Amino acid sequence: MPTDYIPFRETNYFSDFICDYLDQKPELKSLYNRFPILENFKAQIEEKSKSGFLERNRKVLYDVLNEQYNNLNTSKATLNHIEVLKSENTFTITTGHQLNLFTGPLYFLYKIISTINLTKELKATYPDYNFVPIYWMASEDHDFDEINFFNFKGKKIKWNSNQTGAVGHFNTEGLDAVLEVVSAEFGPGKNAEQLKTWFKEAYLNHANLADATFYLANELFGEYGLVILDSDHADLKRLFIPNIKKELTEQTAFKHVSKTNKTLEDLGLKIQVNPREINFFYMEKGLRERIVFENGLYKVNNTEISWSKSEFLKHLDEMPERFSPNVIMRPLYQEVILPNLCYIGGGGEMIYWLQLKSNFEAQGVTFPMLLLRNSALVKTLKQAEKLKKLSISDKDLFLDRHSFINKKVRKISNIDVDFSEQMKHLEQQFKDLHQLAEQTDKSFLGAVKAQEVKQIKGLRHLEKRLLKAQKRKLADEIERCTDLQEQLFPGQSLQERNTNFSELYLEHGEELIPKLMNFLKPLKSDFIIIAL
Repeated sequence: MPTDYIPFRETNYFSDFICDYLDQKPELKSLYNRFPILENFKAQIEEKSKSGFLERNRKVLYDVLNEQYNNLNTSKATLNHIEVLKSENTFTITTGHQLNLFTGPLYFLYKIISTINLTKELKATYPDYNFVPIYWMASEDHDFDEINFFNFKGKKIKWNSNQTGAVGHFNTEGLDAVLEVVSAEFGPGKNAEQLKTWFKEAYLNHANLADATFYLANELFGEYGLVILDSDHADLKRLFIPNIKKELTEQTAFKHVSKTNKTLEDLGLKIQVNPREINFFYMEKGLRERIVFENGLYKVNNTEISWSKSEFLKHLDEMPERFSPNVIMRPLYQEVILPNLCYIGGGGEMIYWLQLKSNFEAQGVTFPMLLLRNSALVKTLKQAEKLKKLSISDKDLFLDRHSFINKKVRKISNIDVDFSEQMKHLEQQFKDLHQLAEQTDKSFLGAVKAQEVKQIKGLRHLEKRLLKAQKRKLADEIERCTDLQEQLFPGQSLQERNTNFSELYLEHGEELIPKLMNFLKPLKSDFIIIAL
């Protein structure tokens, strides 16, 4: 089972922003606390230990987790992790993800495996402490269209529902019809039956999407001690009330994140999120709408609900569960209620976290370390053998389709359709002609330049025509190459952003996750290519 590694920047699938962060560019240093290398975790532990709010939050967290795991088949490893959360020497490593249907794209697995593996590395390095992997469910999200499907072998399997509000509250009505579709698609066999069982148990035997996702994540990762947390809970929100009040009355996020965004724009970097004056939603059954401040009243957008300031703060004290943080405030909420050291996420997540440090400082909350999750391309041993026979390197696979084909044509052609040498020769000839015109009659410089442009353009056109002719001649072999690239980069996007784990599970069964666990190294900052 060979592996290969490619720097993230060389894949051309990751932004300059996140690549600059991985390169630890000095101009980004003010945006994060400590860079995620093993030796930096000791200082992060010490800083988090000094935070005055942790001890009183541990018991609330412990009680909520026991409640949420009450009716679940919980592994000894997970039960132990929940138990040690009461101890002052226990810290968490956290990742978060939406409640995608049947986990959504493959990187759901990569996020969680990165998190579990990092806790193992930390325990080996700092044995006096406990490290608990946390999957934070984004149950309060309301972007249903982003999560109501998963891709399977080029087909989009979708759940249609007219429900509104926080997706975690959605009942699972209609998923019996989706089960019929997936049962047909998965086909027969032991591994297929396991997939069908997971789908049925998750979505037909649980009342809402949050409970269904909780069950499924626990089935996949419970034996590794993963602790799943649904933060949509009144007791957890109550711990966050002081921070909510500060945000509502002082607009800390708007002031500080806006300033950070200006710094990023001056550096020529693309920002991911913009803060609002109020960065909370109001949430109840079927509703999750923005809170706005207009004409001296706090209002719920697109409704008739409104309060005076005193009424609003009183309602917050009485029903904190109805106040839902947006993308700007959710990270702060996480770090208030967890003894967390590091957040693991994708490139887009890392960018918006890097916008938030100043708001954490304004709120007096320790900013966590930020680690880009593992990214991987998984190819079968058969695909690896085909790539070898076709002389396609792992790096070639990351080329866009046009460049991939052109490179392959040049590689397999008996004729070298590459006029770069002729171009250089032509450019040198015209350089000499420019010097000659300069010495004799400068009025000829324009004519020489025009002729140079014409000749080079003609040579490029001829190169394209010959390349096109070669493509026709080598069509069968090129088609085999592009078919293979399409299998590994469906829709010309990264496999991990498109393919569902079920495709790999049909092939590898219960060995899939242990195999991935073995290959994904969270602190190795390279894209991983795995042959299974």
